[in-house]
Amino acid sequence: QVQLVESGGGLVQPGGSLRLSCAASGSIFSRASMGWYRQAPGKQRELVAAITRSGSTNYADSVKGRFTISRDNAKNTVYLQMNSLKPEDTAVYYCNMQIGQGNYWGQGTQVTVSS
Repeated sequence: QVQLVESGGGLVQPGGSLRLSCAASGSIFSRASMGWYRQAPGKQRELVAAITRSGSTNYADSVKGRFTISRDNAKNTVYLQMNSLKPEDTAVYYCNMQIGQGNYWGQGTQVTVSS
């Protein structure tokens, strides 16, 4: 069973930065596509950024140019660097792993952007 553990969330002022990390258990990380999703109160969960096992990335239009997803296969970890944060980025951020028929989620980490 895959376990995903997120960290790095918190409270930050508008314009600030945070880096989220997601550590995966097991030995399949390097073969998986990884993603970050977020869910704000009263809204549906949405894709923020994703990275394939070959390193190709895609981003939601709302975060392009501000967020960067990356992965370190040696550490079984995916990162989300978030810069120029806005109040509308406030949400619970979830790590996701997709491999074959498997689709796994972390427990989520809260990001709050407020002055």
